[in-house]
Amino acid sequence: MFDTPLTRRDMLRTSACGFGYLALSSLMAEANLARATQADANPLLPKQPHFEPKAKRVIFLFMQGGPSHVDMFDYKPALEKDDGKSPGAVGAKGGKSRKLMKSPFKFTPAGSSGLPISELFPNLAKNADDLCILNGLHTDLPNHPQAAVQMHTGSFQFVRPSVGAWVLYGLGTENQELPGFITLNPVSRIGGAQNYGSSFLPAAYQGTRIGGEGESLAKATIPNIASRGLSREQQRKQLDLVQAINRERLSGDTVNPQLEGIIESYELAFRMQSAVPKLMEIDDESQETLDMYGIGNKATDNFARQCLLARRFCEAGVRFVELSHPGWDQHNGLRTRLTANCTAIDQPMHALLEDLKRRDMLKDTLVVWGGEFGRTPHAQNDDGRDHNATGFSMWMAGGGVKGGLRYGATDEHGIAATDDKMHIHDLHATMLHLMGLDHTRLTYRYSGRDFRLTDVHGNIATKIIA
Repeated sequence: MFDTPLTRRDMLRTSACGFGYLALSSLMAEANLARATQADANPLLPKQPHFEPKAKRVIFLFMQGGPSHVDMFDYKPALEKDDGKSPGAVGAKGGKSRKLMKSPFKFTPAGSSGLPISELFPNLAKNADDLCILNGLHTDLPNHPQAAVQMHTGSFQFVRPSVGAWVLYGLGTENQELPGFITLNPVSRIGGAQNYGSSFLPAAYQGTRIGGEGESLAKATIPNIASRGLSREQQRKQLDLVQAINRERLSGDTVNPQLEGIIESYELAFRMQSAVPKLMEIDDESQETLDMYGIGNKATDNFARQCLLARRFCEAGVRFVELSHPGWDQHNGLRTRLTANCTAIDQPMHALLEDLKRRDMLKDTLVVWGGEFGRTPHAQNDDGRDHNATGFSMWMAGGGVKGGLRYGATDEHGIAATDDKMHIHDLHATMLHLMGLDHTRLTYRYSGRDFRLTDVHGNIATKIIA
């Protein structure tokens, strides 16, 4: 994004003289310094997108564990017909010792679009005409650690910046008193801080964690945001002294982007002390809104708080918000455990979409739902399903995507993606495109090469864009 590239002529010219190598190294150093200065002076300032965006912000609802697509959003009549048969007997892929298992949940057409949605989502089904269901997802490995990290960073082999960090790097944020990227109740066992980290991007672009896996969001705070020993006035005086020392040092340096970044980060942290807790206090919301989300209901309260806070943060100018819900790894107890999971998120998700609509925010807020992979249509342990990376479902809403649409497909039993297939790189390329960012141009030079979220891959799903 902030490249100052050397041309081939520059390289040939410098190589032609006796000091060619040194001159080339000097030019490269100057280019890197120019990038660093521009990025570090105030890295969170709003930046111009590459082209007119459809969406201004992202809410990513991450369901860790591998939600079963064939029980929620990918209706398979053939799976009902072939229930109990071995996959091989009907020409399908799958374990020889396992039997195909129909979904125990009914699917009904929802909305004027008639999208087939499982009875597990009676509330979300009311938003069928807002949803773009992606049924052709696939990823590289059916293992939780690798797949979750790839979903968030595009790579499971190397430590890379998260998609939220890339969006923040590309666009900055609209509220300089808040973090540009917030993650609520992030999962810690799978991926951990990699899922919201900035890797080699400047640290200002990493996600700010609020709460953690299994914690009650009602009691969550941002660690170390408030001083235990100093009043706000005393902190301001202390910070002014430190900043004066920093600026005196800066005045003596020709360029010191790291120090400029430190000065800005101190100021952001001070501003956050009052802005973030104020947004996390939901007492100013009406009782009707709290009830709509399901706050106060034991089954829905924690995820409902995540959804409501996501709306509040986005409304205040936060660029990227991620919500998390663990426990979707259902190798057994599918009927009971999947029902409980869907009950916990159904009403809050419906409320989030409705709340965004009534505030005229859904049109430019990209909401993305999904896990790291799906599950097999054949049974495991009689009442469970195994990991499936070859085909699964996600959905998007708002942010310039077509509503009431099924895009992509798996085979007749739901094992592998077949039509309009979307790899994780394609998903990321499409998300960035909706935000007005060209995934091939959003690069960062590190260790001698240009890196991007999608590596050398990524196709935009143009058919889903409104």
